[in-house]
Amino acid sequence: MTEQNYKAMRRAMVESQLRTNDVNDPVIIEAILAEPREDYLPAARRSAAYIDRAVPLTAGRALNPPLATARLLVEAAPQSGERVLLIGAATGYAAALLARLGCEVTAVEDDADLAAHAKAQLAGRSGITLETGPLAKGAPKSAPYDLLFVDGAVEDLGETLIAQIKVDGRAVFAQAERGVTRLCIGTRTTGGFGARVIVDSEAAILPGFAKPKSFTF
Repeated sequence: MTEQNYKAMRRAMVESQLRTNDVNDPVIIEAILAEPREDYLPAARRSAAYIDRAVPLTAGRALNPPLATARLLVEAAPQSGERVLLIGAATGYAAALLARLGCEVTAVEDDADLAAHAKAQLAGRSGITLETGPLAKGAPKSAPYDLLFVDGAVEDLGETLIAQIKVDGRAVFAQAERGVTRLCIGTRTTGGFGARVIVDSEAAILPGFAKPKSFTF
């Protein structure tokens, strides 16, 4: 596969997958077209960079489908200069997109191999700090953040991450429930945190966010 092949695939993905599903913000489209998604995949899987499904990275982890990441970006509407906590950095793709949009990104990844790939791929990129640790714990030392961006699906977002969003800050994520994943957007207020569903969409499941099981006799 040549660079031109990948560019053509990227353009086709934008036209056939994204624009037809309400991803039309010109700034976000420009960022997606400029960022080679194939560079964030193992060599053996680069040909799958622009399919409309999650792409396996390691046992139990996958790169979020292009549409899921793009729709979350559209709903989040990140602004230049905003501080973003990215959960599920994986190999660095979403971090790169957020940085292209002018955000200051703190990206958290718990898989050491994925974090190493991200660190190598993002070397020299400004505006990105990569931290390795449990996804559900976030990066509290740098809180609060304007935006919590979870690039994947969780059963339970958890109070630990919500507490790292500033008041009036927002969060985008996918909610996993009974085998279905739905993209969501939420806002933290002085009274708590509330979220609403945007759309059903495939999303890569992230580890460490299982919903606590209720006690039964």
